[in-house]
Parts: sequence; structure tokens; C-alpha cells
Amino acid sequence: MRELHLVKDVLAKDIVLEANRKGFGRGLLAIGKINENIVAACADLTESTQIHLFAEAFPERFIEVGVAEQNLATLGSGLSAMGKIPFISSYAAFSPGRNWEQIRTTICLNDRPVKIVGAHAGLYTGADGATHQVLEDIALMRALPNMAVIVPGDSVEAEKAVAAMANDHRPNYLRLTREPTPVLTTSKTPFEIGKAYVYAEGKDLTVISTGVMTYQAMVAAEHLFKEGIDLEVIHVPTIKPLDSLTILHSVHKTKKVITVEEHQINGGLGGAVAELLAEEFPVPVKRIGVRDKFGQSGKPDELLEHYGLTSKHIMAQARKMVK
Repeated sequence: MRELHLVKDVLAKDIVLEANRKGFGRGLLAIGKINENIVAACADLTESTQIHLFAEAFPERFIEVGVAEQNLATLGSGLSAMGKIPFISSYAAFSPGRNWEQIRTTICLNDRPVKIVGAHAGLYTGADGATHQVLEDIALMRALPNMAVIVPGDSVEAEKAVAAMANDHRPNYLRLTREPTPVLTTSKTPFEIGKAYVYAEGKDLTVISTGVMTYQAMVAAEHLFKEGIDLEVIHVPTIKPLDSLTILHSVHKTKKVITVEEHQINGGLGGAVAELLAEEFPVPVKRIGVRDKFGQSGKPDELLEHYGLTSKHIMAQARKMVK
């Protein structure tokens, strides 16, 4: 097996599983101890979003708004205008799903550095089904001027993202999952808003992935390496601003691209990469994601298989493009 860059052995039998929302909770508590301007608010989902850790430690800096996501966004904007650094959390289906107009008008239009945390996004929401498995949130937030869109690959990266967001001058959106996923990175793996990272170097094809799908991409790359197919895997934890330099440097070498995301095929990572390459360096691109369908109830592994988002599906597409 080749040496991997910045991350753990993805084929190890003892790989740890943890929901990346857990990393968010730890990260917010840690940064709250350092910076008294950090405040938080939630729409009646404190434990589910893991913001309860902050609320219990700093009750005087926490506001529970109840089931009122529109108020959550406008409250965050107001707190930011008074010099605070607000983190507002709910399920992604409701924030940004329900309060997108308030995010657009009160946060983004005024360029307020509110930190919007959308938990339980994507298919890892599992049995909660289509109403809660929001698969459109990246597209919604990527379209907004001034907004940075962050999709961590695991709980360790989510924890680092919180500290980076607290020091970022822009509105931020952080996308989190519900169920445990493999912990791929370590404390030494770098994270910076706006940067993408090459996790495995290769020459035959570039696989660009985001969020928890990077694990699937890495598993596919390691299996195909044994078959003589050399994939380069780029992890993109920041969808916007997109790290075009890292992507273009890889694609100039491989001339072929697969994108992988747990999101609608339209408007997410695949759309962002296709837009970049169409303007700068047109090459064959295959987007792997949810193809214009809603989610459904099921176990995460079953749902990934049903929608074609496993390492097996990435491998099959890579074989076609390379051979």
C-alpha cells in the first residue's frame, strides 16, 4: 500500500467512527472558553446539533429561540451587528431550508459574519427520511454572495472548522451529518477555509470529493491502486470559495475528473468544479451524487448503495474513464 498524505489508512480494520456534529460541539465549547464574544443560539435542537455543550457551559451567552428558524437568522444578524460572533444551529432542512430569505437579506446582504450550522444534512440522517435529508443546502448557500460554504470530512475536521469560522470575517455555512462516519483525518491534518487538500497522489484520474464522501473516494483509490489504476484524490472541505489552483494543478496532470458528493447533482461540488473547468480547462467530468431525487428512510449504508454513492460505484466509473 502506498503512503497516504495527511490522513489515516482508510482500509484499516480499526478505523474510528464518530458523527462530525460531535466535533462541532467540542470545537464550539473550546473556542467559547477563549473568546467571550462567541455567542450561540438554537431552534429547539440543542442536543441534536451538539450546541448544548456550549449552552451548558455559558448559559448567559446562549439563546433558545424555539421552533422559529426565521427569528434564529435575524437574531444572529443583530448579535453580529453588536460585535458578537454568533453561531446559530438547527437542522439543515430548516436552516437554511426554511429561513433562506432571512439569511439572504439580514445576513448576507449586510455581510454579517454569522456562523450558520446546518446539522442532520444528507443521507446520513437515515430513518428520518426525505423531509429531513436535505440534499439541496450546498446549492442554496453557494449561490449567496459573501457566504463561505464548509463541508467537513469528519469530526476532527469539523472541530477545526469551528475555530477557523470564528476568525473568519464572512458569513459561514457549516454542513454536518447525524450518524457516525469514519474519522479520516488527524490533529496534524491541515485545515483552512478556502483550501483543498491532495490526500492521495496519482496520475490517471482526479477524484474530487467533499464531506463524508471523501472516505469513500479514498477507499476506491486504494483498491484501484492495487489494480494498477492510479487515482489522485482531492478533498474539498470548502465548496465556496473553491480552491481552483489545487484543482487545476491536478487536472492539468490527469485530464479526467470525477466529483463525489452526498448532495443533489445540481448546484453542489460537481457543479462548482464543472463551472471552473468549463471556463479554465475543459476535460471530461463525471459527477457522482444524487440525481434529481429526494431521499427516503433507510440506514445510511443502504441509502448510499441505493443512490450510487459508495466506493464501489466510484471504482466502476473510474475504470470506465481510465480504460
